[in-house]
Amino acid sequence: MVLESIARIIKHQLPAYLKKLPLPETIGGFARLTVSEWLRLLPVLGILALLGYLTIRPFLPKKRKQKDSLINLKIQKENPKVVNEIDIEDLKSPSACYCRCWRSKTFPVCDKSHIKHNELTGDNVGPLILKKKIL
Repeated sequence: MVLESIARIIKHQLPAYLKKLPLPETIGGFARLTVSEWLRLLPVLGILALLGYLTIRPFLPKKRKQKDSLINLKIQKENPKVVNEIDIEDLKSPSACYCRCWRSKTFPVCDKSHIKHNELTGDNVGPLILKKKIL
């Protein structure tokens, strides 16, 4: 039943629809079409545009990934910035900040490059802060 309906549409109704379309003989004839004639052409033109796009789509250049993309994909995303503090008793200085954004010029020590990275990408990565426990 369904296939018979589809066959009837393709064999009879589609050719009848296409014959009634107001296709001009020349390019200049498109300028003389009325609004109602353009509206009748719209579905066909839309389908042709879609088919054309799908045909050339594999040859279009791929979108490049953003140079500064997210680093932190799932850790504490509800926080504006991820900062962990760990007390370490054997530190020579009272505290140390270590880079977790991989953009520091003094890596592995943090130089606050994560601030610019977070502004560019919307990420929330921050430094690892090690603190010496004061007894």
